Amino acid sequence: MKSGNKIKLFLVDDDAVYLKLLEIEFLQHADFIIETYPTGELCVENLAHLPDVIILDYLLDGVDKNAMNGIETLDKIKAFNSDIPVLMLSSQDSIDVAISCMHHRAYDYVVKSETAFMRLQKIITAIFSYKKMEKELSWYMERV
Repeated sequence: MKSGNKIKLFLVDDDAVYLKLLEIEFLQHADFIIETYPTGELCVENLAHLPDVIILDYLLDGVDKNAMNGIETLDKIKAFNSDIPVLMLSSQDSIDVAISCMHHRAYDYVVKSETAFMRLQKIITAIFSYKKMEKELSWYMERV
């Protein structure tokens, strides 16, 4: 986490309404630094801003049919920094799509639904609880 205890979150979705909804939900429920992007290309161009977590739409072709899709964007994010947790978000309720995302090293896959935000929030909490435990263990092991 870069700014005190605030988590820097990238939200990437070509659906402007859904993107704004996600941003509002996260801002209302926690103290995040949020950057939003309507395309995978813009997300990748801004990876130097060092996000802690990226929530990435699977399709990403609503604005530009030639835009990078979520899998291509995920691959570029992982090439930049394989440690950035990327949560794939999609309206595709398909096990094949979910498996494909996981093969490309997504941290998790969430289907867009009325419970998607709560699920995303729980996953992000789990990511940072795990990272905190890793730091504490590392600190402890250095002293033993």
